[in-house]
Amino acid sequence: MIKTSDMQIVIVGGGASGFMAAITAAEHNPDAEIVILERNKSVLNKVRISGGGRCNVTHNPSDLRFFIKNYPRGEKLLRKLLHEFDAKATVDWFETKGVKLKTEPDGRMFPVTDSSQTIIECMTRTARNLKIEIKTGTSVKSFEKNPEDNQFTIHLDDEAIKADRLLIATGGYPKASGFEWLQVHGHEVIEPLPSLFTFNTPDNYLLPLAGVSVQETVVKIIGTKHEWQGPLLITHWGFSGPAVLKLSAWAARDLAEKNYNFVCKINWLPQMNEQQVREFLLLEKTKTPKQQIASHSRFGIPSRLWKAFVEKCEIPDELRWSDATNKALNRLAELLTNSQFEVKGKTTFKEEFVTCGGISLSSINAETLESKSIPGLYFCGEVLDIDGITGGFNFQNAWTTGFIAGRSIAQ
Repeated sequence: MIKTSDMQIVIVGGGASGFMAAITAAEHNPDAEIVILERNKSVLNKVRISGGGRCNVTHNPSDLRFFIKNYPRGEKLLRKLLHEFDAKATVDWFETKGVKLKTEPDGRMFPVTDSSQTIIECMTRTARNLKIEIKTGTSVKSFEKNPEDNQFTIHLDDEAIKADRLLIATGGYPKASGFEWLQVHGHEVIEPLPSLFTFNTPDNYLLPLAGVSVQETVVKIIGTKHEWQGPLLITHWGFSGPAVLKLSAWAARDLAEKNYNFVCKINWLPQMNEQQVREFLLLEKTKTPKQQIASHSRFGIPSRLWKAFVEKCEIPDELRWSDATNKALNRLAELLTNSQFEVKGKTTFKEEFVTCGGISLSSINAETLESKSIPGLYFCGEVLDIDGITGGFNFQNAWTTGFIAGRSIAQ
């Protein structure tokens, strides 16, 4: 890169936060020469596959006190940064670029086209219009800062380039070794661990029901304070769905310490306690005495799941409500409110891999995201020790920190 402008900016990482930073820097300093370096052959890969290919851009703008509670790590820093660029600012930003977003009933926001390609084309088109250079298939091996001219030298596979400002937006690394090239410059790294993963329950009698979902459950990890209420999905290997994924994010470090071997408790009827469920079941003996218990689901539970619960309680298929013993109905009431499953391991989605951990927030300036140890070096996105639960919160972290870092490096 030949110096032709007053400032040269290199951004390592062609993901959501890197692009937001590059665009923001170019808009704040049109004379700057900006290049994005991406080691993969294509950019914005997480954007492409997120939300089933629709891209869950952000979450419905709401009171900051609510919004910030969706970040297991990084809440304190984000509370400050979201005042500068929040979800509403994100919606407005995309709208000014010609992309309208829509809100789904659960608060998640997607482009009205329901295609992540809309977001990718918006970002790449805007970057090119601002004369931002995008280099793919380019790996950064190391860098250093020359104290004589205050410039960075960035070493690539077969060349070295210079920069006045350097921004790291590489995303999270699954292992601490991925951060070594940053640690050598004095940055503390919080050990990266998986966040947002599903529970493997190999001895689970519900595995044959893969694909069945329940809209409202409470999932709790026995022996901890961690629990989450929301939809649950039965899979071929165990349990998934928002309740499990969000719970895994909050409990990420505790579950890693347990080596992902623990017991989870599921309340399939969180709106009722066990006594209320028991009384309801006993009442059915007089209301529908001739009806077979297994044949007609109660509480809105999917029929296949209801039948599995009834079988687990050793209630025969042909048994009618009038012939059910109180003992059998008590077992059913307990199962519906206090099912327990042994979890032996986890499953993560490699493409949408989210980590907790990364560059310690104590290593950076909370207002500019500049390194405290190396002036001119900045960080944004998931490379920082910030992570959110599912629902668009991780992308909002990318847009917010990308905007703040981009504005800072342009000055």
